[in-house]
Amino acid sequence: MPGDGKDLTRLRIALTTFFALDGFIFAGWVVRIPAIKQQTGASPSTLGLALLGVSAGAVITMMFTGRLCRRYGSHPVTVVCAVLLSLTVTLPPLTHSVAALGAVLLLFGAAYGSINVAFNSAAVDLVAALRRPIMPTFHAAFSLGGMVGAGLGGLVAGSLSPTRHLLGLGIVGLLVTALTGPTLLRHEPARPPERGVDTRPEDEDPSPAKADPHRPTARTHTSRTRRLVVVFGLIALCTAYGEGALADWGALHLEQDLGASAGVAAAGYSCFALAMTVGRLTGTTLLERLGRTRTVVTGGAVAAAGMLLGSLAPTLWAALVGYSVAGLGLANLFPVAVERAGALAGPSGVAIASTLGYGGMLLGPPAIGFMADWLSLPAALTSVAVLAAAAALIGLTTRRATAD
Repeated sequence: MPGDGKDLTRLRIALTTFFALDGFIFAGWVVRIPAIKQQTGASPSTLGLALLGVSAGAVITMMFTGRLCRRYGSHPVTVVCAVLLSLTVTLPPLTHSVAALGAVLLLFGAAYGSINVAFNSAAVDLVAALRRPIMPTFHAAFSLGGMVGAGLGGLVAGSLSPTRHLLGLGIVGLLVTALTGPTLLRHEPARPPERGVDTRPEDEDPSPAKADPHRPTARTHTSRTRRLVVVFGLIALCTAYGEGALADWGALHLEQDLGASAGVAAAGYSCFALAMTVGRLTGTTLLERLGRTRTVVTGGAVAAAGMLLGSLAPTLWAALVGYSVAGLGLANLFPVAVERAGALAGPSGVAIASTLGYGGMLLGPPAIGFMADWLSLPAALTSVAVLAAAAALIGLTTRRATAD
């Protein structure tokens, strides 16, 4: 178990690298979807079904990965999953039918979902060891990796085939894993001596040194702990719903309803993603000053206000401001939810919260589509504001529950 500051710093750098690598690889795949659609001859509907393979693979394996982390440790599982992610990202351009594409995306999604549970579990342990709320910085690394991966993918799309591009991503992933993985394999996760339900106000960081030895543990409150983990998972779901909705529908709203050009419409999601990255980079400072509950409540309220502006504003510039404000508000909700679930129940808690969160990202785009058909796209996008406000209210209930 790492005990000194240098070991913990090395672990933090290694985990940050894996978060960034995950975002880099996933974004690189996403920008090549149009070319692979053309290669496989998929229609929009059949492509949508094939793309569900990513979500299905992730959801199926997330809970299983939590058990693997408990048995073998989150560090080895992270390294193995990074290798699998690097290998499976090379497979989509090798397919020439929708069925084959769906099958390989199931494998890719399994690797993607598994590494998310594994390195989030490792990050939760490191947060507890450092006794600082640094979880948002890891997710900021994921966002930055995604921005670099998408930008690089756009640059090489005209000169490299999808096969060469994604093969290059796979090679980069294997090299980074070979260089960074040994740091994780040399050290066991730095775990606090006891995981339990925190009976102090939630704004205080759990500290093993201050823990009451007579405080009830998760083992004596198993059902209560599970309920709390599910509640934090619902916060993750509300956040991921907004991310998925804006990724798939945000640009269309700007172009279709506000008359933006294709380039400006695409910039709408960039504003959202950049604001979310900035929010996560400053998340540790925010958590140290406000605490978890106030961060979640404030973030949810800010995101709700921003998304109401983004979806209902009559002008393009106001909508872009709204997207940016929504990104700032949502930035730290998912990291806080996953960290709290992991602190309560270890890798299983991370798996439950991640599965619910990924379910929100899966639910968002089709739900927006149905509501847009029934009402209108601007009205449908207000559901993001509703769920952000719901996350703020849930945050208040978790404070009361953990303070009982």
